[in-house]
Amino acid sequence: MRILFIGDVVGSLGQQMLKDYLPRLKKHYKPQVTIVNGENAADGKGITENAYKCILNAGADVITMGNHTWDKRELFDFIERAPKLVRPANFPGVTPGQGLVNINVNGKCLTVINLQGRVFLNDLDNPFAKIDELLANDCSHSDWIIVDFHAEATSEKEAFGYYVDGRVAAVIGTHTHVQTNDARILSHGTGYLTDAGMTGPYNGVLGVKADSVLARFLTQRPTRFAVAEDDQGQLNGCLLDLDDHGHTHDIKLVQINPNHPFFD
Repeated sequence: MRILFIGDVVGSLGQQMLKDYLPRLKKHYKPQVTIVNGENAADGKGITENAYKCILNAGADVITMGNHTWDKRELFDFIERAPKLVRPANFPGVTPGQGLVNINVNGKCLTVINLQGRVFLNDLDNPFAKIDELLANDCSHSDWIIVDFHAEATSEKEAFGYYVDGRVAAVIGTHTHVQTNDARILSHGTGYLTDAGMTGPYNGVLGVKADSVLARFLTQRPTRFAVAEDDQGQLNGCLLDLDDHGHTHDIKLVQINPNHPFFD
């Protein structure tokens, strides 16, 4: 089983990078399932129905979210008819949408779970306790489980990876927008990557115009952030090969930018 995971799509350029490169990546790598984090797809914060459809039309099978899930209010209007959208499962109380999705792959079940960390982010339900609950009650028939762990702190991501090592196929981190160079397989078979990186503007600060970010640091005053308008884009993610025992046997980085062009 081969999975292509694409990191946080940022703005219209991120959507365009998917349109331009995702079909070529799928043709080259031939994944059975493609997962895309889309929580920054609409103007850098949140997702709209148009952005949701754009990502699916580009070739995504599942779209995961994160701390900007509810930044576009129109999501409340369409989330219940967005079966391929997965928001963090550890939102408290009765929250619209779903925290996981099951995909049939040649008669076997791939489960994709979205969870959000709590360090330096909103204090949601404990993701460590939540994954125990999901594995016990919702994943008993899953052949493979992939977790998009959307979190700020590297330590929280690594700790979570070790906590579920051997119980899920892979933990792929999102949110920080900078691809990390630590793709590996943990001792009990779980594939791990601290952050898949982002898909969107190449020149900017995490996809945002550099000038506006610099103004915040220099003045310590509130500054309106805007997605960088840049004709140079980047696409980041990873490729996972899973075995028949529900684990990862290979994980490698995917990186496309002006210094790392895609090869056909």
